[in-house]
Amino acid sequence: QVQLVESGGGLVQPGGSLRLSCTASGRAFSILAMAWFRQAPGKEREFVAAMGRFGPVIKYADSVKGRFTISRDNAKNTLFLQMDILKPEDTAVYYCATRQSNTVEVGPSLYEFWGQGAQVTVSS
Repeated sequence: QVQLVESGGGLVQPGGSLRLSCTASGRAFSILAMAWFRQAPGKEREFVAAMGRFGPVIKYADSVKGRFTISRDNAKNTLFLQMDILKPEDTAVYYCATRQSNTVEVGPSLYEFWGQGAQVTVSS
């Protein structure tokens, strides 16, 4: 089993920045691709960004491209999401997810392990 814990959420004004972190424990050595998803009230969970453990493949949702940056520290089993130029429509619960394959996927059903989520609210 793999446990994921997100941190770094909060309230920020439009145009501001936040940085989310996700730390893995347990069988963390089995983690390959890692991703961020988000879910706003009344909406489906949607893909935000993902990257593999090995290789340069990184994917972003069109809605966050150029504003969000995903990165990871493999030595510390930690995934990051730097969110800049935040908009009210970015308000959601953000989830970290992992899968035991290095193939970067955008479908949530393809990820085996999930964190509990971190609330991000963008409002003036």
